[in-house]
Amino acid sequence: MWYTYLLESNKDKHWYTGCMNDLRKRFKEHNKGLVSITKGRGLFNIIYYEACVNKNDAFTREKYLKSGMGKRYLQNRLKRFLSLTR
Repeated sequence: MWYTYLLESNKDKHWYTGCMNDLRKRFKEHNKGLVSITKGRGLFNIIYYEACVNKNDAFTREKYLKSGMGKRYLQNRLKRFLSLTR
């Protein structure tokens, strides 16, 4: 399985969308500061993820979630969660 995931920084509440076949390992790498794009942004929470059957589907989904329409989709999907955490 491949996973498309959404992290939220505890430090600045910014979101990071990524894709990986080992979500637990990648999450640990983000929190240890081993991923250059998120390094220095504090600890993260996984606030959303989707499982895909193959790598191509996961990367296609990641690209969509990073688009304007994808960001709106996530905001609507996570509306209840976001009102509780912010």
